[in-house]
Amino acid sequence: MANESTSSTLSELYTEIVAEALFVASERSIMRPLVRNYAVTGGGKSVEVPIYAAVSAAAVNEATDLSNTAINPSSVTITASENGIMTTLTDLARNSAPRNVAADIGRLFGEAIAKKIDTDLTALFDGFSTAVGAADAALSSALVFQAIANVRNAGVSMDGVSTVIHPMVAYDLKANLTNTFANANGNDISNEALRNGFVGRLGGVPIYETTNIANTGTGGDYKQGVFHRDALALAMMQDLKIETQRDASLRADEIVATAVYGVGELNDTYGVEVHSDSSIQ
Repeated sequence: MANESTSSTLSELYTEIVAEALFVASERSIMRPLVRNYAVTGGGKSVEVPIYAAVSAAAVNEATDLSNTAINPSSVTITASENGIMTTLTDLARNSAPRNVAADIGRLFGEAIAKKIDTDLTALFDGFSTAVGAADAALSSALVFQAIANVRNAGVSMDGVSTVIHPMVAYDLKANLTNTFANANGNDISNEALRNGFVGRLGGVPIYETTNIANTGTGGDYKQGVFHRDALALAMMQDLKIETQRDASLRADEIVATAVYGVGELNDTYGVEVHSDSSIQ
């Protein structure tokens, strides 16, 4: 069997004194609480979300019947699928190591599943019909304000609107806010960006940075998003589950991490793609 965790591959753990383990950086999930979450229950592997169109009231004259307004919602179906990762940990590898190797692997696998959920959700930014920016343009505060204006034009409240960008692109936004890191603007946002490198809120919208946004194929080119919570959805059928299975003949345990979920776009007008190119990548 390939890709096993054996005493050879884990040889670094067999020294007499082992320092606290250093895990390769893995971005923790930020997208999950920013989108609409549903549970897939009651049988089946899909959830159907009704989408009600906005209706308008009108002035009426006294003693005049109101005209009938038909209510006919559309719907979006999100289908869950399995995502997982597995390794085989031999008895010799586990018993020879002074650390709890199985727990370490469990942590790595948990972070891998969280990253997969994030990258699946951020990939939906490319599906928004409205887009600002370009593949060869750096991100500016003006572009963020333009995206926010488009989302607000859909009639959503500011509560629940978020901006998610890549850190390499965030550099250009911070440089733009601070006039290339010289405090010429002298406002609260530029001062905060200079002191802590954190934009915080822009136009009343929190700005999140994550590396869980895939490059579009050329250096520094990313498709990010400004969106309301109801623009995107995560349908969870089975949250992260880590299991082990004994393989007696191999003298090893299979460690398996799985999650069953689906992602989808609920309302296209509630989100705007922000396309930009990092000037430093």
